[in-house]
Amino acid sequence: MLYLVLARMCSRLERCVGIVTSLTNGLSEREANDALNAHICKGTPQHEEICLGLFTLVLTEPAQAQKCYRDLALVSRDGMNIVLNKINHILMEKYLKLQDTCRTQLVWLLRELVKSGVLGADGVCGDVTAKNIWLAENVLEILTEQREWVLKSSLLIAMAVYTYLRLIVDHHGTSQLQVLRQKEVDFCISLLRERFMDCFMIGRDLVRLLQNVARIPEFEQLWKDIIHNPQVLSAQFTGVLQLLQSRTSRKFLACRLTPDMETKLLFMTSRVRFGQQKRYQDWFQRQYLSTPDSQSLRCDLIRYICGVVHPSNEVLSSDILPRWAIIGWLLTTCTSNVAASNAKLALFYDWLFFNPEKDSIMNIEPAILVMHHSMKPHPAITATLLDFMCRIIPNFYPPLEAHVRQGVFNSLTHIVEKRVLAHLAPLFDNPKLDKELRAMLREKFPEFCSSPSPPIEVKIEEPVSMEMDNHMSEKDDGCYDNAEAAFSDDEDDLNSKGKKREFRFHPIKETIVEEPVDITPFLDQLDESLKDKVLQLQKGSDTEAQCEVMQEIVDQVLEEDFDSEQLSVLASCLQELFKAHFRGEVLPEEITEESLEESVGKPLYLIFRNLCQMQEDNSGFSLLLDLLSELYQKQPKIGYHLLYYLKASKAAAGKMNLYESFAQATQLGDLHTCLMMDMKACQEDDVRLLCYLTPSIYTEEPFPTVTLSCHEHPANPVFSATQLQELVCHVMMGNLVMFRKDSVLNILIQSLDWETFEQYCTWQLFLAHSIPLETIIPILQHLKYKGELCPGAETLGGCVSPTSWGFVFGGGQEERGANRRFSSALSLRSSSSKLAQLTLEQILEHLDNLRLNLTNTKQNCTYQLGREP
Repeated sequence: MLYLVLARMCSRLERCVGIVTSLTNGLSEREANDALNAHICKGTPQHEEICLGLFTLVLTEPAQAQKCYRDLALVSRDGMNIVLNKINHILMEKYLKLQDTCRTQLVWLLRELVKSGVLGADGVCGDVTAKNIWLAENVLEILTEQREWVLKSSLLIAMAVYTYLRLIVDHHGTSQLQVLRQKEVDFCISLLRERFMDCFMIGRDLVRLLQNVARIPEFEQLWKDIIHNPQVLSAQFTGVLQLLQSRTSRKFLACRLTPDMETKLLFMTSRVRFGQQKRYQDWFQRQYLSTPDSQSLRCDLIRYICGVVHPSNEVLSSDILPRWAIIGWLLTTCTSNVAASNAKLALFYDWLFFNPEKDSIMNIEPAILVMHHSMKPHPAITATLLDFMCRIIPNFYPPLEAHVRQGVFNSLTHIVEKRVLAHLAPLFDNPKLDKELRAMLREKFPEFCSSPSPPIEVKIEEPVSMEMDNHMSEKDDGCYDNAEAAFSDDEDDLNSKGKKREFRFHPIKETIVEEPVDITPFLDQLDESLKDKVLQLQKGSDTEAQCEVMQEIVDQVLEEDFDSEQLSVLASCLQELFKAHFRGEVLPEEITEESLEESVGKPLYLIFRNLCQMQEDNSGFSLLLDLLSELYQKQPKIGYHLLYYLKASKAAAGKMNLYESFAQATQLGDLHTCLMMDMKACQEDDVRLLCYLTPSIYTEEPFPTVTLSCHEHPANPVFSATQLQELVCHVMMGNLVMFRKDSVLNILIQSLDWETFEQYCTWQLFLAHSIPLETIIPILQHLKYKGELCPGAETLGGCVSPTSWGFVFGGGQEERGANRRFSSALSLRSSSSKLAQLTLEQILEHLDNLRLNLTNTKQNCTYQLGREP
């Protein structure tokens, strides 16, 4: 039986296996080999079919693996390039979905490739960084057994040393781990001593890793040689300062994370809105940070965020979750003092030897912003980090104290020059800091403690709650108070300009400037014919010409011999070329049939149109979905643009189900999650469009099941009064149903935590539905009398009677009102099984508190108008 190796590639791989099986069944080995070679001679697609078929059999049929690998080695005509590309794709995107058998066979295949000296296999070894012991041990065995092969690649040497230096710290405890740890120590020591300059390319993080293992005898001696006798290691090595002044490449910082971790972090930093990150952080913590062994992972994550995650200017100028927030949250999850110290060092590491000419502002920016944004809500975090920044100068490595001091000074100077913060005095001389710390800051950094105006408490405009709660109570033994977090940015575009909201940090530049689109790096990776068409698309003078070329590109993607590995590169080109499509409003100012058709005539929408014209069982259908999935990762707005096309275009009539196929093809893989994300993105970008789309997502398949059962409504009200009235009219006319009787109570209860106007909108929409009021009576138990009056109070009041409400609000005729209040409440209570859950005392208590609340409100309003109460 063929295991489900990959979700979306499974059918293709099964087809390839079927071709191999049909060609070789019942034949001798020689006859089978002749048959495979004869098929391959027919062309490139046939060569790929045989290679992938044999590759899949190696992974899924261990008993046939040796024979299939031998056949693969004999028939492959591209040096195993197809197989290597597929292995890399699996490792980076699908490894966690593999069956155990397939994982075992994947390592076996890697061992065979290394034994055979296949060119390019070193790239696969460099990417295998999963933390489980079995994988670490097996890969180490491959690297040890094939040492001569390892020594041929400088990058592989450095990558392997970086990975295993980091793993050594975690491998302790059991006797099995001790044995593995010693193997790792021997492996790293031998490469560091024999090929030190290859390891030197790791940069300053090599020093950090060596410090973590310095107590192991073998590394203790190596460390002494680095300090006192560097020439023993290499004639070109002058000492530890040379290493510390060399910046660590992104590829090393990224290799410590699993591909799934990397995907989830990049998703949070490119798709999740600031203030809506809690559920993603909770998921990430449950998945990766919940065990004691995961404490050491925090420093890897922080180094990765600082050195690798550098969002574009478009993301910087949006309200996407910033880097500093994620780092702040990670700091709050440290429950070990050692982990906390390592996390702080990871955050400040690039500060210590910062050189503005070589290093990037983006590597040092998160630390200053964590301190800045934590000052008001969590001053203890800011104080802890400032204290660490001061004390690390003399303590990191005393002989280089002057260099460390200069590095930190350079960092602070560069931060002010680039306007990350306009002044540091409000941070360094803040009244919330204790006197001792403020005195130390004035002593260490007097240049930054003088304010242009008298020192005042720093004022940081705070957004809504940053939702950084990590389920640690104030009494937990964590190393930090619960902090808030967010996140930030990119080093490659230092001359770019971005602008952020008031509550975000001031950008490096003040305005956004359009830069010429440069897709050269992507073009070089495309086939010649596709490359020519993309160039034509770039040079297209008008929309019509671009549409013609875009259709030619789609036609080429749909060709039988198209290489699906090109989709990611093509998506990168398209999102760069059509950035303007995703700016501004999508919906025409005046909505007519003509204006809608004109608005969906964009080149990029040609992909949508072709999908609408195809059957789902067409082989090209999945290819175009894959292309959209790649685009979605690079430009998330493509999701709600597809929704708009499906509603606005005549060519898409009755094709709304296409969105579900799209959602399943994305990294999110789920209609509910994808729809929620896209509607939230639409809400942020274009409320008019959200209002236009809302009726469809509540009435057209496949959405009603999702929207009507969802407690987090896609149309969480952000509409203007006019737009709200339009929706109410749709509901009252029977064209739109937004609430169901069985789920509305939960939604209304959740709405009690929303802003007042959002609650008002929700209740207005609820009132437009013909849902019995007794359905929502239990909401009374959830009302807080000290808070604001629930916008649905009048609705609930109708359950008692207008006269009774008149009594509650102090309207006179108390005796008659009291009698009616009792009789109405008792009558309703006896007729409703749900209301029967409430005691009469609970109902009356609520009404009395409501009366007091309204009385106080009335008095406050009267005083404000200058009248007697």
